[in-house]
Amino acid sequence: MYKVFIDGSAGTTGLKIFERFRGRSELELLTLPESQRKDLHARMDRICSADVSFLCLPDAASREICSQLPEHVRLLDTSTAHRTAAGWVYGFPELSGAQRSAVASAKRVAVPGCHATGFVALAAPLVALGIAPPDYPFAACSVTGYSGGGKKMIAAYEAEERPAGYDSPRQYALGQTHKHLPEMQKIPGLTAPPVFSPIVADYFSGMVVTVPLHTRLLTRPMGPDALAEALADYYAGARFVHVHRGGEAPEDGMVDALALAGTNELEIFVCGNQERIVLLSRFDNLGKGASGAAIQCMNLMLGLPEDAGL
Repeated sequence: MYKVFIDGSAGTTGLKIFERFRGRSELELLTLPESQRKDLHARMDRICSADVSFLCLPDAASREICSQLPEHVRLLDTSTAHRTAAGWVYGFPELSGAQRSAVASAKRVAVPGCHATGFVALAAPLVALGIAPPDYPFAACSVTGYSGGGKKMIAAYEAEERPAGYDSPRQYALGQTHKHLPEMQKIPGLTAPPVFSPIVADYFSGMVVTVPLHTRLLTRPMGPDALAEALADYYAGARFVHVHRGGEAPEDGMVDALALAGTNELEIFVCGNQERIVLLSRFDNLGKGASGAAIQCMNLMLGLPEDAGL
């Protein structure tokens, strides 16, 4: 039996990880009494006693505790703190090369951000396959449920009295300083971050990230059918990433953000024509975009089936 500890189990991601542990007899969840929940030494003791621990903490708290832990301790950090840091493996096993084995053998894994997951899933293969150059002028629009904002935003959206504007989609991070941008640039290997437009809407969870392409600017210009085939080959054998081939889209021609809520699945659509293409990734911001991805990486680190509990 493997011992697992969640530091920050009261937060949205921590609670979702805890929920996904139900019924898993191969795991023993270590806990702390409420009186010790903020005791640094007690938390460090639990982390050092576990086979693997999840850090579901604010960035500063994650950096503080990591700086004091022995190197042999195996950690999964769900914050932004270490996603581009040296010595940490990015927790997206489906990326090409040795990413899956790197996650499996890692001592430190940084779980990707939700918006970043959708963008990286689309942009990284284009650069890796030589379809788009690293200096391609990428842009991305992302629509997410309000649970992506954590407890404070959930409370604001579910309050009996709230501003009328909450009834409509709301665009934010207008200054192009969103905290996911560093990983959105580094992981695909881009020379500059994308122009990024995140939008929060009045539903709990689910996400669609859209990346538009001008085919004339690609290193290897191709239409939607050929690009879908290239992405399907890139993700061949991936348990949780599925590419709709041949420009396939829903029958009504619309992609909603709710279809994969509650799952760890991520699906990719390639639509458009020979001149302009839109790539779309659909997934759950609390699943493949957070707690689901964290558990997927934990399974690999412990040598368990990748989809256990998912």
